[in-house]
Amino acid sequence: MTRTDLSRPSPGIDSSYAWMRLAISMLLATIGAVGMWAVVVVLPAVQAEFGVDRAAASMPYTATMVGFAAGNVLVGRAIDRMGYWIPALLSSIALSAGLLLAALSTSILQFTLAQGLLIGVGTSVIFGPLIADISHWFNRRRGVAVTAAAAGNYLAGAIWPTIMPTLMKAEGWRFTYAAIGIFCLVTMVPLVLMLRRGAPEAAAAGSPGSRTVQPISLSPAALQVLLVVAGLGCCVAMSMPQVHIVAYCMDLGYGVAHGADMLSIMMAGGVVSRLASGFLADHIGAVWTLMIGSVLQCLSLLFYIPFDGLASLYVVSLVFGLSQGGIVPCYAIIVRDYMPAKEAGQRIGIVMMATIFGMAIGGWMSGWIYDLTGSYAAAFLNGIAWNLLNLLAIGLLVWKARRSAAVMA
Repeated sequence: MTRTDLSRPSPGIDSSYAWMRLAISMLLATIGAVGMWAVVVVLPAVQAEFGVDRAAASMPYTATMVGFAAGNVLVGRAIDRMGYWIPALLSSIALSAGLLLAALSTSILQFTLAQGLLIGVGTSVIFGPLIADISHWFNRRRGVAVTAAAAGNYLAGAIWPTIMPTLMKAEGWRFTYAAIGIFCLVTMVPLVLMLRRGAPEAAAAGSPGSRTVQPISLSPAALQVLLVVAGLGCCVAMSMPQVHIVAYCMDLGYGVAHGADMLSIMMAGGVVSRLASGFLADHIGAVWTLMIGSVLQCLSLLFYIPFDGLASLYVVSLVFGLSQGGIVPCYAIIVRDYMPAKEAGQRIGIVMMATIFGMAIGGWMSGWIYDLTGSYAAAFLNGIAWNLLNLLAIGLLVWKARRSAAVMA
């Protein structure tokens, strides 16, 4: 093989097709992630219709996150074996079916089952599995590519909560769910079919743009456990504003529309944060980028406690979004930097499962604390405590990474 052959990346890596695939992936995620955010917007309406307390009304969200978590691992393993598009096609159909069945539910139990078994599992394909898939297509700009793919989730959070209240006001939450289910089916299936090309081979070691697995003084199992603990802690904290901001605004007398707007602003800030963190991770590394985001998230959570005016809540929600948006994608980048590429789907899926369980537990826990205390103040403090656990795990990861870098130097 000639020197020119060795310096040429494998077909597809960092190519124009890779960037086109990233754009399609972002669009797919922006549509499909409605499965995560729709239940947050309809929470007050579902609670009123089925006559349940706040904790019970939070259970559909928790079920969605549990299904979402399980799907990240199961679908992640599937794409390691058969590629992305077949698992994605089946998941897209499941998501659409779940939205339609949820619209027909006659009890909170039926609604919860549709959310967990179909919507949650179906939505999972646009998160961990999608991130794992796109990570194979980039070497030089892997941080940017991974965070851009993950940004589709937050773009959905910025767009859907803005659209849904208007439709709900005119036609009700059931019609809204059914309409979204049909829309997902007719848009996601064609997009998935555009992603049938298999992942490329890795670039030759030592060639321009290639990235080898970085050393760290932790076994793969220990690193996996550390990332799971960090992911769980950060997302229990993250869930408090994301899941309950609409209900919080209702309690303060500001109404659903203002709460949905704050959620949209939060997610829009998260998009900016995710893209910025990708650039930062490509320059200073994902470990340090993760530490910066986690510290800023903890600080921004503190701001919710003293500032509960309408204008200040808009500002704090933006600050929170700008602080935490880049955290979760950093876990995926760390997996790709320190673990073998052939295990990416499963490894990233396990870490994403931990973050999603954190969202599920935190969403339910905040509702439970509210029912006990009649206020969200204690729920915010609970989130801060979990964020400190996250920082402890990340601090250990930073120490191990620096120690390994020093030995290699």
